[in-house]
Amino acid sequence: MKPSDFPEAIQPYLIPQPAGRLFYRCLQCEATHGIEALLYTCPACGHVLLLEDADADRLQTIPGETWRQIFDYRAMLTTPALKGIYRFHEFIGPILPPDAILYLGEGHTPVVAASERLCAQVGLNFYFKNDGQNPSASFKDRGMASALSYINYLVRSGTIAEVLAVCASTGDTSAAMALYGAYLQPQIKSAVLLPHKKVTPQQLAQPLGSGATVFEIPGVFDDCMKVVEALSETYNVALLNSKNAWRILGQESYSYEIAQAFDYDLADKVVVVPIGNAGNITAVMSGFLKFHATGVIDALPKIVGVQSSHANPVVSYYVEKDPGKRRFQPMTVRPSVAQAAMIGNPVSMPRVIHLVERYNQAAGKERIYFVEVSEQQIMDWELSANRHGHIACTHGGESLAGLIQAKTLGYVTADEIGILNSTAHALKFSGFQEMYFNDNFPADFEVTPKTELQNAPIYIHPPDLEAVPAPGNPLKGEAFQQFVSVVASDIAGRLKLKRR
Repeated sequence: MKPSDFPEAIQPYLIPQPAGRLFYRCLQCEATHGIEALLYTCPACGHVLLLEDADADRLQTIPGETWRQIFDYRAMLTTPALKGIYRFHEFIGPILPPDAILYLGEGHTPVVAASERLCAQVGLNFYFKNDGQNPSASFKDRGMASALSYINYLVRSGTIAEVLAVCASTGDTSAAMALYGAYLQPQIKSAVLLPHKKVTPQQLAQPLGSGATVFEIPGVFDDCMKVVEALSETYNVALLNSKNAWRILGQESYSYEIAQAFDYDLADKVVVVPIGNAGNITAVMSGFLKFHATGVIDALPKIVGVQSSHANPVVSYYVEKDPGKRRFQPMTVRPSVAQAAMIGNPVSMPRVIHLVERYNQAAGKERIYFVEVSEQQIMDWELSANRHGHIACTHGGESLAGLIQAKTLGYVTADEIGILNSTAHALKFSGFQEMYFNDNFPADFEVTPKTELQNAPIYIHPPDLEAVPAPGNPLKGEAFQQFVSVVASDIAGRLKLKRR
């Protein structure tokens, strides 16, 4: 539909114009910095930044009901710049003109109701939000669409020229950055640092296919991150990890989409996300807080952050109930099937601490919870979900295991509704499924397959059947008819089929 087809009262709001005054705020020293330069940490003290809008009060001059109409009507527009995460332009990148916005099909991923049988097993109704259906097959596209749209804006305005984008990754970040960077060539070139042998072959193939320069180094993600930080502090590069505050802005779209998908009624909702580098849970909290402050939603949903026992520094921090006694301690991670969450020193931890306090204060009660699950639970529940018609990745399995653990601990009740983050496409982590089915997990993963969840192909070649077809050598005539008859009979017997 065209803007002229909509009600006159809403037409002025449909196509946003650049507005707002964004700036970086340091969460440690409270210093503020302009956005003209690409900053990742505070120049004054070195701590992480959040982006804020000095004119954010203007958003509150529009009633919440009007905002809901704006977003719902925008969903019917064909304008590319507003088809993705920038449907919520005023809340994500208000300074950007529409022609600078990069859209590759990200955002508005489906919210799929869990099957009745699976809900019965879990003990409450819930949904998967399948972020694996983003262009590079993970939620990281949300942040990259934001960060690279801003870089595109700077390039178009002549503020910067050629840019080398760099990131450390466990797979998904590199795939997203390389994809979006490739679209903006030749102004953008991409370089990726991956932990050697710690990224699935499917994920490694993605940045290579997009033409990025890929470096593998010894160690784990945290080691790669330190090298990337050193590069960004010493050389003229654009750091595209979630330390980049523009990434957080883009990932806030996940919250806005959930609100819209449930008609902005979130009072009985529970949003479950894996923690990883803590950028995603930061964005989810921040997004809901913005919608709540402007009246787009009336209630803040519960949020459950989940970590594996093999990489649980955030859960360990919140185990201490007295805020005054909490001390964050980075940890040495152990192997995890939730590979993207295998991070022992999340760069967004200061943001988490800051926003958890703000979120609970705004809600007037505790609404943020953290739970720990085992590697066994992650794999078992991922496979259980997919056995019931879903496409959950291992991180989706982590979310489902986390929902169950939160219910066991009394954080979630049977009359609430869960929305679970399946962060990537299941095929990215199919190697772990293969290890489960073949019972060849290395011991340090601490995963023992359950027979009822294992599966394998059955090769049909009856021993009394001499002639069988082969590539380039098909059967014909009576030999082919005999092959079809014998194989069909064998399969029917295994499946216990009854004749008509």
